Amino acid sequence: MSESTATSDTVLLRGGEVHSPADPFATAMVVERGQIAWVGSEGAADAFADGVAEVVDLEGALVTPAFTDAHVHTTSTGLALTGLDLSDAPSLDAALALVREFAAAARPADRVLLGHGWDAARWPGGRPPTRAELDEAAGGRPLYLSRIDVHSAVVTTALLDLVPGVTARAGYAVDGPLSRDAHHAVRAAALGAVTPAQRTEAQRAALAHAASLGIGSVHECAGPEISSEDDFTGLLRLAAEEAGPRVVGYWAEQDVEKARALGAIGAAGDLFVDGSLGSYTACLHQPYADADHTGTAYLDAAAVGAHVVACTEAGLQAGFHAIGDAAVTAVVEGVRAAAEKLGLARVRAARHRVEHAEMLTPETIAGFAELGLTASVQPAFDALWGGEDGMYAQRLGAERARALNPFAALLRTGVPLAFGSDSPVTPLDPWGTVRAAAFHRTPEHRVSVRAAFTAHTRGGWRAIGRDDAGVLVPGAPADYAVWRTEELVVQAPDDRVARWSTDPRSGTPGLPDLSPGGDLPVCLRTVVGGRTVFVRPGE
Repeated sequence: MSESTATSDTVLLRGGEVHSPADPFATAMVVERGQIAWVGSEGAADAFADGVAEVVDLEGALVTPAFTDAHVHTTSTGLALTGLDLSDAPSLDAALALVREFAAAARPADRVLLGHGWDAARWPGGRPPTRAELDEAAGGRPLYLSRIDVHSAVVTTALLDLVPGVTARAGYAVDGPLSRDAHHAVRAAALGAVTPAQRTEAQRAALAHAASLGIGSVHECAGPEISSEDDFTGLLRLAAEEAGPRVVGYWAEQDVEKARALGAIGAAGDLFVDGSLGSYTACLHQPYADADHTGTAYLDAAAVGAHVVACTEAGLQAGFHAIGDAAVTAVVEGVRAAAEKLGLARVRAARHRVEHAEMLTPETIAGFAELGLTASVQPAFDALWGGEDGMYAQRLGAERARALNPFAALLRTGVPLAFGSDSPVTPLDPWGTVRAAAFHRTPEHRVSVRAAFTAHTRGGWRAIGRDDAGVLVPGAPADYAVWRTEELVVQAPDDRVARWSTDPRSGTPGLPDLSPGGDLPVCLRTVVGGRTVFVRPGE
């Protein structure tokens, strides 16, 4: 990709494919003062060539809106990128070997060793490490290893010794993963040992990685049980001071004024109504298939309703983490009670949101549509845990598992979708996320590539109340990415997944062929607000 540069901030991109509803055949775009100024054809671009300071020859590359990842834990993502990541460990023995290697190379000054990503459900034998095994592998040092869903963790004895009273907390296990209050306590101790310099290094690493993937915005889902106030405000400050993806902050606490004071746009995000399926803490109407209980409820409908009322009256978004069907029901009942008190139109206008929303029923889907709730969902969860033999089927049985993550039903009912990763639970991987939604393991839940792409671009902006962004049209913010990809295709309207059309008469902007097994697009450049935040070396 060649370019010429001068001092003005007006840029002409030409000679590629521009994904814009303003012109399905656009091959050029002009950016001026941080906004899209024009999109159109190559021939018409000649009129702008003499008046711009920078001309970018796309050399056939694709230009799209930058992605928005609507659910990220930035510091934890950076710590996983720069530290111990067990997500690819194929067995318990392999995971312990990685712990030994990491502990041997760790700096003596590191007070607590941190790791993430183990998933015993995918290991032969299906069991996590014992405390004795971890003590040996870590050489007796304090070690915190979060499960892939970050709702439980295994730790060493030395870390437990740093948390007085942890053995009396709910969720403590003598020789197994810690969950609930016990997990929150050890996680607070582990993350509290991270120095400000380590934290900033991790945040920079996460944002730089996001930019390299064509992500222009992330929604940081923070809170007192997830990170810390210093972590949250430090991230917002870093994003404001340095070039990189935009960071939109949510603070998961019922103290509305605290959220506002910290700079959050909502007392939302991972405000836990329940936990996760993998850790047996998602709250269900019926017991787990492989456990004799229904999980954990942290908030009931009355608490949800009170929080929605407080947020709506304060002009902030409310939002909740809800995965199990009982938890999702509690959210719908609570928001409906708030609407009865404040008026439906006022609650809908606030665009409150629900994170994950995996176990839905026709009734709760209808409730989302009625109440104007945004479903902030993670298609990679299905790719990782779905299917007849996946973790969902183990926890719920095949029939209930097949009903999870019904993206098509949500769209048909008019529920706004915003796609994210929940990184580091699943990796930052926007095109992989689009593919996961378009090729859901349960065919009736699949959506078109175009709908999935929209949910991962414009959907994230709509989720924060911005309808003017996430799309390449004049007047929109100049947040875009440039991609090296194969031939563009347009899905045929009569079969949104299996059949493909390259008929130019369709009048629909094309997108890459994301069929399973094929290569995903490679990001060449990411621009946020007209400012380049990533250029692939050699391009």
